[in-house]
Amino acid sequence: MRSPKRLVGLAVVAVSALAVLASPASAHDPNSPEGKAEAAAMERDHEPAWRQDPVTGLALVPCTNGMAGQFPCRNVDLLAHLPLTSIGGGRGNSMWGWTDSSTGREYIIFGRSNGAAFVDVTTPTTPRYLGNLPSHNGTSSSWRDIKVYRNHAFIGADNISSHGMQVFDLTRLRNVTTPQTFTANARYTGFGNSHTLSVNEQTGFIYAVGTNTCSGGVHMVNVQAPTSPRNAGCVSNDGYVHENQCVVYNGPDTTHRGREICFNYNEDTLTIVDVTTKTAPRQLSRTTYTNARYTHQGWLTGDHARLVMDDELDNNPRTLIWNVSDLDRPVHTGTYNPTFGTAVDHNQYVVGNRIYQANYRAGLRILNASGIASNQLSEIGFFDIYPANNSSGFNGAWNVYPFFSSGTIAISGIEQGLVLVRATV
Repeated sequence: MRSPKRLVGLAVVAVSALAVLASPASAHDPNSPEGKAEAAAMERDHEPAWRQDPVTGLALVPCTNGMAGQFPCRNVDLLAHLPLTSIGGGRGNSMWGWTDSSTGREYIIFGRSNGAAFVDVTTPTTPRYLGNLPSHNGTSSSWRDIKVYRNHAFIGADNISSHGMQVFDLTRLRNVTTPQTFTANARYTGFGNSHTLSVNEQTGFIYAVGTNTCSGGVHMVNVQAPTSPRNAGCVSNDGYVHENQCVVYNGPDTTHRGREICFNYNEDTLTIVDVTTKTAPRQLSRTTYTNARYTHQGWLTGDHARLVMDDELDNNPRTLIWNVSDLDRPVHTGTYNPTFGTAVDHNQYVVGNRIYQANYRAGLRILNASGIASNQLSEIGFFDIYPANNSSGFNGAWNVYPFFSSGTIAISGIEQGLVLVRATV
């Protein structure tokens, strides 16, 4: 069950979706009033869209005097831009990447309202669209999420009660020469809609959240045999989970080291759960923070000692810093407040001592996290794919993917499509 605070917050959003910065981050239940209100608000808020012609085939477009072509920037060069019309149409949302271990080629699986596009980005200045996996039954969703494990993509969609999770063998892309329409290799039907997916590549489990099962909590799926996914259990005692990250914990807390731990972003709390035994998950802590409006997403540092997190509805693109050296008693130790405006913060990932953030109308922001133990973060680069403004609203950058060894960084734009960049810091 959701807590009374969560119900009140969602009711406020449902009643005044536009006035209080309504976002795609509500319960997303396709049958609930608040889910329908959020979807309607997101549709209205997409105007005006800002689009640009394709940019491809150039060496790169350097960031010079604060601009790379028509995009504001700092220390980030433009490699290529593929508009949605070039990769299957619809509206953009989340994405993920895959590196083929046999060939070294790099690919983006790009979520759209009507399916998932596959793009070869090995030569990032000339990316190649390979084709589309349509949404199950052809239905549309503004929220699609993708993760990769053992050369397979796992694709879920929200607001589609019968979608389930598509499984696609990515090795099929190796010999594709012309764009085509693909079919899934398998489909998991243990849930219908899902908001986001996370994957623990060490253990072979997908963690679907915001589904129509498990009270909206964590629906665990064993994907060790990728095309034969199996239900592994639920985490349901803390209600709806918006996003999460699940790892084999290797941080300072020796009591829990070596255990599989999920860091759940539960609307108004950071909730930490031991899921080592899938049939008997154990909540370790549940912690809120000042001005909690909608706990959205976060990511651990490589040493699992710190965590960065955002709140999507607080009208402030702040980054909350947590000390998670004690999983039973995590502490919100500091906050980074940027100066670029009120753009809504969405997704972020930590790679080494860099944090890569997608902040909707403010685009990609890159932070130096080398001082995170002292609660010190600083911006060292950005690339803004929505130049009109940096105010609150839902245009521009939905997600970023900064994990390619080549240094190529992908940005998914709601109206813009796929933007490939490279940081120069």
